[in-house]
Amino acid sequence: MAIRLVVFDMAGTTVRDQKEVETCFAKAARQTGLVVSDERITAVQGWSKRFVFETLWGEQLGTDHPDLTAHVDESYDAFRQILEAHYQTEAIYPTVGCLDTFEWLRQQGIAIALTTGFYRKVTDLILHKLGWDAGLDEQRIGNPDTLIQMSVASDEVAAGRPAPDMIRKVMQTLHITDPAEVINIGDTPSDLESGRRAGVRLSLGLTNGTHTAGQLAACPNDGLLGSLAELPGVISALQV
Repeated sequence: MAIRLVVFDMAGTTVRDQKEVETCFAKAARQTGLVVSDERITAVQGWSKRFVFETLWGEQLGTDHPDLTAHVDESYDAFRQILEAHYQTEAIYPTVGCLDTFEWLRQQGIAIALTTGFYRKVTDLILHKLGWDAGLDEQRIGNPDTLIQMSVASDEVAAGRPAPDMIRKVMQTLHITDPAEVINIGDTPSDLESGRRAGVRLSLGLTNGTHTAGQLAACPNDGLLGSLAELPGVISALQV
């Protein structure tokens, strides 16, 4: 069965990430009194960002603490300010092999969708800086001539990763009903899990992002890639 759609994560997968997101998390945590290790922050990458703070504050205070929501709000607001300032001022680059792989997929007629744990404002900042938003409509849906065919942010679905909601929204919007025609790829355990829950043909891990090959190998997966440059070969082998 032919592959019709590849769903990519953004930060660490299609967008180069030198631990910037983790650094922004750590800075917001310090500013607002949340005590969390660097390892724990890395472990929750790929999740909806607000849900990360809900989880971490719940671990620190207890999920029934009366001030839990107030602490989450404070940390999340601080994180948003720090993160938006970063992406507004710093250069943003595609990951190794990303643009060549996008071009190969376009030549094969395979749709490209981007999903992310970011909320829409930051997602749009990144897309615009890279020029990947060219031709997208107000719902961030493109056409066969645009670089990508759809972008979905975590605040546009009922549940962010590791839930499969973003993948399912892409499939529904692009009229792809069979998950066997879809590949999902990302650099975090939550990326892999979202693809598994969506039932896609392959849920692939990328080892040059936020997690190492060893870390991702410990999670259920359908293969690990050293860079996006390897993806065309994987798809070609499937379709022989």
